[in-house]
Amino acid sequence: MRTYEQDARTLELPWPFTGRDDELELIRGASAAGRPGIVVTGPAGRGKTRLITEAVRGTEHARVTGTPEARDLPFAAFAHLLPDTVSLHRAVRILSGVRLLVVDDAHLLDEASAALVHQLAVHGRTRLVVAAVDGAPAPGAVSRLWTGELLPRLALEPLPCEDTAQLLAAAALEPLTVRRLHRMCRGDLRLLRDLVTALGTAARLVPVPGTRERAWRGALPVTAAVRERLAPVLERSRPGERDVLDRLAFAEPLPVPLDHFDLDVLEGLEADGLIHVDDQGAVTLAHPLHGPALRATAGRLRARRLAGAVDHGSALEAEERLLVRRMEQLDVRPVPTPVGEWLVAEDTPVPAGYAAVRARFARLRGKVRDAAAWAREGLRDAPGDSDCLSELRLNEAELGASGGDDVYARYDAVRLGEPERVAGRLPAGSVLARHAEALGRGDGGGLDRAAEDLEERGFLLFAAEAYAQALRAHRDPRAARVSRTRAVALARRCQGARTPALAGLVLGELTARQRQIVTLAAAGLSNREIAERLTLSVRTVGNHLYSAYTRLGTGDRGALPLLCESA
Repeated sequence: MRTYEQDARTLELPWPFTGRDDELELIRGASAAGRPGIVVTGPAGRGKTRLITEAVRGTEHARVTGTPEARDLPFAAFAHLLPDTVSLHRAVRILSGVRLLVVDDAHLLDEASAALVHQLAVHGRTRLVVAAVDGAPAPGAVSRLWTGELLPRLALEPLPCEDTAQLLAAAALEPLTVRRLHRMCRGDLRLLRDLVTALGTAARLVPVPGTRERAWRGALPVTAAVRERLAPVLERSRPGERDVLDRLAFAEPLPVPLDHFDLDVLEGLEADGLIHVDDQGAVTLAHPLHGPALRATAGRLRARRLAGAVDHGSALEAEERLLVRRMEQLDVRPVPTPVGEWLVAEDTPVPAGYAAVRARFARLRGKVRDAAAWAREGLRDAPGDSDCLSELRLNEAELGASGGDDVYARYDAVRLGEPERVAGRLPAGSVLARHAEALGRGDGGGLDRAAEDLEERGFLLFAAEAYAQALRAHRDPRAARVSRTRAVALARRCQGARTPALAGLVLGELTARQRQIVTLAAAGLSNREIAERLTLSVRTVGNHLYSAYTRLGTGDRGALPLLCESA
């Protein structure tokens, strides 16, 4: 049987395949010899085809693809694999020799092709890897692949922001631009590629002074892909709907009270998923792409009329007060701050005081590149602002250069491994004080507990450092390995931060098979269930898990969901 590996080249993006390690192993495991296959679902543009292409790369397989133009032609998707005239029974017999069949865009298959795929799943001789778009009308024979439990289903989640940043690393984009693109695209990688290409072509990515990065500020480029995704908004035909959508777009990022609009119009828009109404009766657009797109497509006179005199000042001050209060409470978990992010995106000057607070909040969270970006934003219109300059210097040093005497400046001594310098000078009973006390005692368990609390409060870098200190304090090698694993997992989320406490960390990496088995064990499967799924012996699964436990530093199956994230 001919294979179609060469066709995969046309599916490759100009960026490297990034993230999705767990999903990759699940597909490979589900499509291994003796397994029936898997169905991968998700919205259009989420990367289903690319993921499957990577999963089957190097294996012998055939590929078929559904197309809207051929939905009325029997067996159209299989035309390159079957004779011109063939019955369903004979088609099943012909394809029974195919070991692995990839079915892309299965929701677009003609009925005969859909029935053939379903029968191949029933007979079980051919392993199937099927991709389908969520929410799109699909032949019943396709949807029954997973609703009838013939094949397991993998619902593909959006690529996390950290992986999006890695995907865009070659474009050298600064972190606020990456975050804006990630939020706007909502996991749609086709749209992401389209926007980055359009921004580069139009020279809209400007160099950031003092760095090798580039930034995007200002209006959204209205590409064909943007217009396609804006169609549900532009095609509204009921009276008053487009006016409501435009008013919401130009009010962003602030919500508009419910009583400012006709309730009948809002009900229709809400039913179609175009607006969101919160518990306080405030209305916003449901998709973060729609506001920028509507503003970019509005005529100049309409834009001037709708923009009006929206006052962001009081909302910005409220965000700043919230961030300051959270830092005083030793709690830097993420909070919504849409106004500041909107002002940066729209290329509107951000007050230096607000930018300095945002930089400090990001630095305390361990988001060192975000912190530097916010400090630079404040310096754009206030080049001599001392707070922003201080934050930029602190971010470059990463610790030990604060020169102040607030609680976080004193805590730097603990991070440097010198808790005796601040004995009795940290808030009594606080997580910072408990970290200092445990370090002073050389208490590995106490350091682990302090690290857990720090992570819970959003101090990812501080938590990573506490775990790193714990691994050096532990006498039990297994406890030390657990602390090391957790330290590395958190440090990887801190945008390349390097501090003395993290120096020398090395994580024992798992093999691909160990990672696959650990992922399944973390999901709650027993050794026997894992063995059946991967067509391995129970003893082989046990041996792999034992080796993985040794590398991860734990024998506790309940700890695997945390540990396998960093393996």
